[in-house]
Amino acid sequence: MQSYIECEPAAELLERRWFAALRAARSAQAECDVLLGVKELAEDAWRQTQARLMELETLRDALGEQLAASDGPEPEAREGRRAIRSAA
Repeated sequence: MQSYIECEPAAELLERRWFAALRAARSAQAECDVLLGVKELAEDAWRQTQARLMELETLRDALGEQLAASDGPEPEAREGRRAIRSAA
């Protein structure tokens, strides 16, 4: 049987390890909480940007249809001519 004196250092070591694990767990929990907040902000920003993208694509398509109906040149062709003029 071990004496009390022999068990005391082992018990102190166990207690120190327990407190260290407790501190590490609290730190990890705090980090998780912060990251969850950041994730929620990023998801909100993504949803807003996705909605704006859909609006812009709808506008682009409607304007493209109007251009096609007016028998005007294709938008890519106009952009190419501008690029050639600006390079000259």
